[in-house]
Amino acid sequence: MHVIGQGFRAFFRALLVASLIATPGLLLPRGDAEMTQMVALLGLIAGALVFVEYRSSYPSFIEFRNAAPYNRLRFAMAFAIVLAVTLACRGTPGGAVPGAWLGDALDFPFSPVRLMVLVISDTVPAADHAALRAAAGLAYGLSLAALVIFAVVLRLARWPLAHGPFNVWVNLPMVDPTAGGDILRRFERDAHVNVALGFLLPFLIPAALQLVPSGPSLLRLADPQTAIWVISLWGILPAALIMRGVALMRIADLIAAKRRRAYRQAELHAA
Repeated sequence: MHVIGQGFRAFFRALLVASLIATPGLLLPRGDAEMTQMVALLGLIAGALVFVEYRSSYPSFIEFRNAAPYNRLRFAMAFAIVLAVTLACRGTPGGAVPGAWLGDALDFPFSPVRLMVLVISDTVPAADHAALRAAAGLAYGLSLAALVIFAVVLRLARWPLAHGPFNVWVNLPMVDPTAGGDILRRFERDAHVNVALGFLLPFLIPAALQLVPSGPSLLRLADPQTAIWVISLWGILPAALIMRGVALMRIADLIAAKRRRAYRQAELHAA
């Protein structure tokens, strides 16, 4: 029964990931057949990788797989952003743009949303500006909301100890504790790098799109799936990096606390 249950849970997770990738293609009017086929293929590949990872008893590449609700929160954030951006780019029959108020609220000088709007100001038709501004505002606003929820859940749920001891090998399969150096310092360094990158990327990605000759054309609603994924990843990646940095800092704090207890016990025994 355990094997069957594990297989069912792995299949359910794979189905959710495939559905996430397929969401824009399912909600948008039928567009480029080649793009639709490529997205469908990517969805199948991602779903297969997730199924194999969670079906196996041994970890390979997904971090914090046994440290709920970390991955659930990340997936919920990604799904919400992709869905919201898709709906904003699709529009409504009456011409209203979902989330336009949030795009307007976050479009202030030097904000990431303003930088993304500046990318499209000269190259994208004016009729698309409202939809793309709303999409950028929804992506950035939802990522900020997800970070707040993540911080609250980590605090209230005593993550990652609520479900038992934290196993570094299972939850951080890409980390080699024997690679050299103090693992506590490595976790702290990686945490700071992830948080810094997460803070900077919303500003750096629009700048990179401006520098690349074909960058602004990626945001044309004539090719809505490309625009949706560019804006969605612009919102998802920075928040995911900050979440990872906060999680690593939490793990580093647990390791430091365990070392302090061990030192105190050693001093007591020595006395």
